[in-house]
Amino acid sequence: MKLLLTMALLLALTGLAQAQAPGSTGPTPQAVTSVPLDGGASLLLASGVAYGLKRLRQRRAR
Repeated sequence: MKLLLTMALLLALTGLAQAQAPGSTGPTPQAVTSVPLDGGASLLLASGVAYGLKRLRQRRAR
């Protein structure tokens, strides 16, 4: 019953969580900003490979 009430409450509140429309009084960006992803993505990929290799070595050692 608690789950049903929680779900109903969340669905009822989704209308309040909408972004501002383009014609609203919100700020407008002056220039397109781009985000460099190469540095962080390559570090994340390298750490994932290193962790995978570590797990493979641990599995083979058993």
